[in-house]
Amino acid sequence: MIRCYSVDALSVSGDKAWRLQDDESWRPCTYGEALQPHDARITDNAKAEYWVGRRLKKDKQGMLMPQQKAGRFDFLMRGIFAHAVIHHLQETPLPERSDMEACIAAQTPGTPWLLYLDPDARFRSLDSEHEPIIGNLDIAVRGEIASSPDYVGPQAVTNEVLMDNTWRQFLGGWLDHLKSSNMNVFVPDIEKLKEESDYLDAIHHWQHEH
Repeated sequence: MIRCYSVDALSVSGDKAWRLQDDESWRPCTYGEALQPHDARITDNAKAEYWVGRRLKKDKQGMLMPQQKAGRFDFLMRGIFAHAVIHHLQETPLPERSDMEACIAAQTPGTPWLLYLDPDARFRSLDSEHEPIIGNLDIAVRGEIASSPDYVGPQAVTNEVLMDNTWRQFLGGWLDHLKSSNMNVFVPDIEKLKEESDYLDAIHHWQHEH
């Protein structure tokens, strides 16, 4: 098994969390912690996506019961919501800058593209007008949506400053993804970027779960 997902339920304050078990019960946990025996290990994206953003409610016995999916603004309300936590169980590939630039060059200006890294560290593009972003477990790390030829397409790739910043942003986002086990991680702001070597060194020293 290369990786799997656990389902962690988090209280609105973030001070309490529970993890789905293989018998569909829940145990108290620290959000995003390493896998333990009897934790449900989900390898199918569709099954994991069933839980993403789903509201949970305690029944009279105190058991968490799944409710409807959260609406766009429901996260502003109080409640317990489920999240998919990724667990990499083997070494992960390193993103490649040439892959990123090829992906950007292939984008057609005028379409609102989302550049992202999938869980295998591959750069991909998503047409944000026609494909979902929220709850999409193909998205490990995401950038900003862009459609201008200054940011997408062959012209954008000739801007070395833009490519350098975008590359370091995705390295920073990938490191955050590995350390936090979160999906749909936003890349860091340009003002907060570190040197490429800092990210590469930290990624090299990151340890996967066993």
